[in-house]
Amino acid sequence: MAENRGSAERGAAERRLPAALEAAIGLIGTTLDETVTCRELIAFLARHPGGTATIELTPGKGDRTPPDAAPTAAAPAARTALTVPLAVDRERPLGTVTLTRAAPPYGDDDLVVLRQAARLAARHIRHARRLAATEDVALHLQRALVAEPGRPHPNLEIAGRYLPAGPRTLVGGDWFETVRLHFGRSLLVVGDVMGHGLEAAVDMNAYRSALREVAATDLPPHRVLRHLDAVVAEDGARRPATCLLVRVDPGRGTATFASAGHLPPAVFGPDGSAELVDLPVGPPLGTGVGGYEPATRALGQGDTLLLFTDGLVERRGEDIDASLARLAGLRLPPEPGPERVVDEVLGRLDAHHAEDDVAVLAARVRVRPAG
Repeated sequence: MAENRGSAERGAAERRLPAALEAAIGLIGTTLDETVTCRELIAFLARHPGGTATIELTPGKGDRTPPDAAPTAAAPAARTALTVPLAVDRERPLGTVTLTRAAPPYGDDDLVVLRQAARLAARHIRHARRLAATEDVALHLQRALVAEPGRPHPNLEIAGRYLPAGPRTLVGGDWFETVRLHFGRSLLVVGDVMGHGLEAAVDMNAYRSALREVAATDLPPHRVLRHLDAVVAEDGARRPATCLLVRVDPGRGTATFASAGHLPPAVFGPDGSAELVDLPVGPPLGTGVGGYEPATRALGQGDTLLLFTDGLVERRGEDIDASLARLAGLRLPPEPGPERVVDEVLGRLDAHHAEDDVAVLAARVRVRPAG
C-alpha cells in the first residue's frame, strides 16, 4: 500500500510540473509592459510553487523598478528560499527573483518552475524595454519633424498642435507649416502622407522640405501644388499625400486656398460660429494628374482659420459629411483667437482619443492698435 501511495504521489508530482510550466506561459507576459510583467511573475509564483516572490532589478539605463519589487532576502536554511537570475539563457541578467515560504521546504521541481518562470518574464521584459527604447527614439524624431513651423509675418497669429493616435503610436505623416512670403503675406500648410510609421514620416519630411523650396518662389497656391505633384510623381518612391495650402494676405483681407485631396478648412467668426470653406479639390499629390484650382474668399477682422488633418473629424463607420457637420456645428465663445480655437476644437471633438493622428493649424490676422 505504501509503495502504491508513493508511486501515485510521484505520478502526481510529474504531472504538476508540466502543468505549472504551461500555466506560466499563459499568465506571464500578456502585455508589453515591464511593470505588468513583473506583477504577473509575482502572482504566478505565489501559486506555483507558492510563497512570497520579490524581484530586484539591476540598475541601468532605462530600468524601472516595479512597485512590487523589494531587496532580495537572505536564504534561510532547509531550502525555504530560492533565488535565481532574471535572465534569458546567457544574456546579462536583468536582476534576481527570490521566492520564500515558511514551510514546506522547496524541492527540485520548484526550482525548475522558478527558473523557467523567471526566464519567461525576462524575455518579455527585454521585449518591453526594446519597444520602449524604439518608441522613445521615434517620438523624438516625430517632435523634430513636426517641430514649430516656420515663422509667418508678425501680422498673423498662429497656433498649431500635433496629437499622435494612442500611447504606442510611433511616427506618422501628418504635418503643418507656415512660410513667410513677400508683401506681408503668409502661406499656411497642412498635409497628410498616406500610411503610418517611420516611412510615412520620412516622406512627410521630404514633402515639407520640397514645399518650402517651391513656396519661396512666391507662386500662387494652386501652382505650388502642381509643381509638388509633378516632382513627387517623377520620384515614384514617395507615398501619395493630401495637402491644403492657404495664402493669407492681411493687407487685402483675403485668403486664397488650393487643395490636393484634403478636407476643407473651417473659419470661426468673431461670434464663435463655424463655417466650412467651399473650394475645389484636386487629386492627392504624387498622382501626376494635376488639376488644382484656386479659391479666394474674404477674411474679416476677428475671423480665425482652422486647417486640420482627417484624424480630427473622422470616426469609424461614419460618413465624412456627418463628421464635417459636427465641426461646423461647434459654437465657441466670442472672439476665439487661434489658441482658444485649437484648444476648444480638440477638446470638444475628443481629439486626444482619435483613431488617427491629428494635426491642426489655426491663424488670425493680428489686429493693429488704433492710432
